Amino acid sequence: MFDMGFLYALIPLAPFMLGGLAIWTNHQRKALNLELEIAKARAMEKPAMDERLEQRVRTLERIITDGRNGDDLARQIEDLRKSPLN
Repeated sequence: MFDMGFLYALIPLAPFMLGGLAIWTNHQRKALNLELEIAKARAMEKPAMDERLEQRVRTLERIITDGRNGDDLARQIEDLRKSPLN
């Protein structure tokens, strides 16, 4: 059924297998920590983008609801196009 000689041959290899397992788990932990840091950095970027978009929408609302003449409106729209979004 099970050859004991095979089991005895695995005993000297056990420290190497455990060392490899320790190295692999350490690598996996570091990779997960890096992914977590990347996710945190991306989450920090998004609110700034949302704030800029909200400011642009407010400007557009002000332009639309303001009773100014067409030339001033065209200038404001062009200024908005020139301002970088990101």
